[in-house]
Amino acid sequence: MPRSVNHVASRAKRKRILKLTRGYYGARKNVWTVAKNTWEKGLTYAYRDRKNKKRTFRALWIQRINAAARIEGLSYSQLMGALHQAGIEINRKVLADLAVNHPEAFKAIVAKVK
Repeated sequence: MPRSVNHVASRAKRKRILKLTRGYYGARKNVWTVAKNTWEKGLTYAYRDRKNKKRTFRALWIQRINAAARIEGLSYSQLMGALHQAGIEINRKVLADLAVNHPEAFKAIVAKVK
């Protein structure tokens, strides 16, 4: 009995991955094995960098809060400690946004914890 191979499905799978690698350089876009390896490695980079993005943004928010807090005469750690003691539950993302876009609201929060 002859061997049965589903060429339609395997060709479709290859076409799908080659379509995903369409903007890549050289053999990475049109040689099946190279394109597949590049695409798989790209997925691992994407997973890793979704985590790094959170880390980077948190660092940015802390720098912005620290700069605004120092204008008010506090350091970042003093401000965060005072917020915790006062029972003010506000996250760093919102606090950094207030510091940059609404300085008067940030000043009001600092005045409340001083």
